[in-house]
Amino acid sequence: MQRRRFLSTLWTAFLAALSVALAWPADAAPIASNTAVIEAGFSPDGSGEALVLRALGSARLSIRIAAYSFTAAPVVRALLAARKRGVDVAVAVDERNNLREDKSGKARAALSALVHAGIPVRTVASFDAQHSKYAVIDGQHVQTGSYNYTTTAARYNSENVLVLWNRPDLARAYLKNWQSLFDQGQPFAPDY
Repeated sequence: MQRRRFLSTLWTAFLAALSVALAWPADAAPIASNTAVIEAGFSPDGSGEALVLRALGSARLSIRIAAYSFTAAPVVRALLAARKRGVDVAVAVDERNNLREDKSGKARAALSALVHAGIPVRTVASFDAQHSKYAVIDGQHVQTGSYNYTTTAARYNSENVLVLWNRPDLARAYLKNWQSLFDQGQPFAPDY
């Protein structure tokens, strides 16, 4: 009898935990507390892009992105969706790589889509290269690594992505750097 009650209690706890896990939004941060968690993803196996998109999708308040190359349609869609949810989004990108050397027009198209949606975008020409690649989400989480926001990074390059969830101390340091980059940049004006 005691064993049956134990198994019944264990089964009930398992079902409760499973129902919480299944109800948890797929785009939410993995820990809804102040517990710091680090997740890693890689390219070209797909886990890098998936982690970037999940981090951006978790935003409820703000996203600040610093990018070297910026052409990835899935990232553009994630930022547009965040903006539509009421998230305050702003972007700072390398000027040379995204404007002067953009032979395909993909970077201009990506940046134009953001600006047309009301997302402030600035191009930074203060350095030989604005080579930082990171996002700060809700002033709490940092996504960083070698990963450029491009299809090439997602599908062909060997890249890494780290998300440091629930690290407001690191987020503050990254936000300070991001603000400096953004302040040095020029507002991007679409051609159309």
